[in-house]
Amino acid sequence: MKSLIDMRNGAKIDGTNYKLLLKHIRLNVTDKYEFPPEIIKVNGTTVATLGNFSASTGKPKSKKTFNVSALVASALSGKEVLKYKTILPQGKERILYVDTEQSKCHCHKVMQRIMKLAGLPVDKEDDRILFFVLREYTPEQRREIISCALQEEENIGLVIIDGIRDLIHDINSPGESLNIINELMRWSSYYEMHIHTVLHQNKGDDNTRGHIGTELNNKAETILQVSKNAENPNISEVRAVHIRDKEFQPFAFEINEDALPQLVNNYKFTKTKEKISSYADMSNEQHLEALECAFKNKQSMGYQELLDSLKTGYASIGYARGRNTIVKLCKFLSNINVLIKEEQGYIFDKEPLCSGSSLV
Repeated sequence: MKSLIDMRNGAKIDGTNYKLLLKHIRLNVTDKYEFPPEIIKVNGTTVATLGNFSASTGKPKSKKTFNVSALVASALSGKEVLKYKTILPQGKERILYVDTEQSKCHCHKVMQRIMKLAGLPVDKEDDRILFFVLREYTPEQRREIISCALQEEENIGLVIIDGIRDLIHDINSPGESLNIINELMRWSSYYEMHIHTVLHQNKGDDNTRGHIGTELNNKAETILQVSKNAENPNISEVRAVHIRDKEFQPFAFEINEDALPQLVNNYKFTKTKEKISSYADMSNEQHLEALECAFKNKQSMGYQELLDSLKTGYASIGYARGRNTIVKLCKFLSNINVLIKEEQGYIFDKEPLCSGSSLV
């Protein structure tokens, strides 16, 4: 008979071991379940619980790793670091930190930063944190190393995977993305711990990269976004873009002269424009603003120039998209006679936008 562990690792389930599984997977209305321990909070809002996973996202160089360092430092010290208050329950005090991108030299800086933030010595090993550098390994080997560590190491309550993208080959593969997300769910549930991952956002918008980003958004307990302040790139802002608990008040940090993140007190957040999901959902006024920007000082333009100008114009109102979407947008605007093709090129007719009637 296959063990429960074997079945969770993908062994075939037949009638015999189905009966073994039944007592573990069936939910009864008369059963009583305790809510999973809340281990990470921000201003009283629960960000992470045992048995779940979360993620930090942001564009390259937005200081995502500095943000995660503060989270880990709070777990080691039991104190509030930046705005994170992390308390690991008894018997789950150890942390596994996995970096898939950086060299040992750079990872060593991250580890020292964590220890300094936690107020711990950097000349003495602390058994509560286990730091793996997996840059030189294949995606399959990285997953196997993590899996083996979770089986062999005891008292792991928090796992950081800085670079979940590097656990798969193709970031846009639905199959690979679903498999690794299922692995996160299995690991976190079976070993009763929390996994926090790091994933880049697209350069052109605020969406997490690839199909794996879509799966993360759908399945994660919390998605944190780390972004640079538009006017002061030395300041990074942290907010929850997806969270099961109530949203917390965003906070901001900067890097001090000791190369450590520190909270920016009394920071004033500027109100961000509401995200636009589709050009078909835009108001006439939004289209007008974007097209006036695109056709600024131009009467007509050829097709490629038009696409480039549309991309710039619509990005100015917060709708930054790639070529394929801009091509579809161009066709949409042509069909409603806002863009008209003439011998000299495409011209812009604002009349349909000023009529007051809906474009769709």
